[in-house]
Amino acid sequence: MDKTGTITEPVMSVKDMFLSKDSRNPLKTTDELKGLLIDYTAASQDNNATMEALKKYADEADGSVGKHRVPLDRLAFSSSLKYGSITFSDGIYLLGAPEFIMRDDYASIEKEILPYAEKGDRVLLFGRYEGSSIANGLSDRVTPLGFVALANPIRENAVKTFAYFKSQDVAIKVISGDNPKTVSQIAVQAGIDNAESYVDATTLDTDAKIKKAVREYTVFGRVTPKQKQKLVQALKKQGHTVAMTGDGVNDILAMKDADCSVAMASGSEAATQAAQVVLLDSDFAHMPDVVYEGRRVVNNVQRSASLFLVKNIFSLLMSLFSVIFMITYPLEPAQISLVSMFTIGAPGFLLALEPNRDRIKGHFLTNVMFKAFPGGLTDVIAVGALVICGEVFALPEESIGTIATMVLCVVGFMILFKISEPLNKMKYGVIGLNIIGFIFSGFFLKKLFALTDLSNICVLLMVVFGFAAESLFRYLTLLVEKLQEYYKKKKPKLKKYLELK
Repeated sequence: MDKTGTITEPVMSVKDMFLSKDSRNPLKTTDELKGLLIDYTAASQDNNATMEALKKYADEADGSVGKHRVPLDRLAFSSSLKYGSITFSDGIYLLGAPEFIMRDDYASIEKEILPYAEKGDRVLLFGRYEGSSIANGLSDRVTPLGFVALANPIRENAVKTFAYFKSQDVAIKVISGDNPKTVSQIAVQAGIDNAESYVDATTLDTDAKIKKAVREYTVFGRVTPKQKQKLVQALKKQGHTVAMTGDGVNDILAMKDADCSVAMASGSEAATQAAQVVLLDSDFAHMPDVVYEGRRVVNNVQRSASLFLVKNIFSLLMSLFSVIFMITYPLEPAQISLVSMFTIGAPGFLLALEPNRDRIKGHFLTNVMFKAFPGGLTDVIAVGALVICGEVFALPEESIGTIATMVLCVVGFMILFKISEPLNKMKYGVIGLNIIGFIFSGFFLKKLFALTDLSNICVLLMVVFGFAAESLFRYLTLLVEKLQEYYKKKKPKLKKYLELK
């Protein structure tokens, strides 16, 4: 995640303004520095949070200053350059990250800004360029005139939010264009694990260094937009599922490459357009709610899909069975509708509305197949054996269809119990309601669902096959669970083998 606007509030305020102790500094008082900064902010066309804070400060202090100077040229603040500039008649003035403006001379001013950075304040350098043009970058020296310390308060629920993600085994990486020590202090205050572990991204000049850094560090400062993208790519290559949150144009490259991108509505329009999820109230504290909603949808759809796939597996295999052994398909469409209504359709719809905060595990299709296969195979074996027994005992086709319907419903409710685990009051209520509905339909709506009265031998056969189906389903489920465990163990080795190929 980005720092500004996600961990912290999107609004900044000027906390302090002080002169540089550099011997070349011509300014003698803080009022002189304020006057130059007010001229700078009046001439600037930047509309980021930093400039908004400076302009608000300038508006409050402008009463003691005369007319503003006319700018001759402007360079808008850039996330890649980390500074902006305004050219006046007496020279070029720069405002931005001290490290990028001072370059090799940064060590001479580092002690002056360190106390503020250690408190989590954002410190900007205001200086005058000694060259005549910055069209090709900074090549000459810069005279540091003063500094602006900006306060960026942490969001109210940040600590609670990050505590939740920690409990879910989600690793947090903070990537920001600000000073790494400042970002680290903000992250510590927000309760992010290992936030003391930080690195200056200007030292990460190769892909190999970036790859190593994402394993070792939690906080990344002075990160360029391109580096943010590379950090996301490095995490993905290491097998992580990556969500990127941000609010600025400088976050877009990383957001596009992330598995899931989250933007704040208060941020730039470009960021909201590029994101897959936009927090309309720009409050990162709602991210757990977003996760809960995603889990509810995926887990409930996965459960409903398993129910529907049982029917498809049974229909396909039973059709093949009928063709191979040249027998009449044992079930009427009305009977299949009865089974589907009370063991698939109605419970699937009701259970899809249930809150579900369980962590999503495994692959969607694999999970669905492993859950559906025991039930579908049990249905086929039970009904197939029932048809053969019916032929042996010369039972009417109508009776076979009725017995098959009852057996399928028994298996259907067993599947429903299995995929609904862990059971709670709501799930017991849903299952119980559907059982009552099925019993009512079986007794009072026989003609509607093509059901017939059963003889004693048919009732006995139905009971025997019902118990047999329960045992068969239980053992097939155990077998499939063993296969699933084996598959999980072998999957990493198979994946590595395919990558080598």
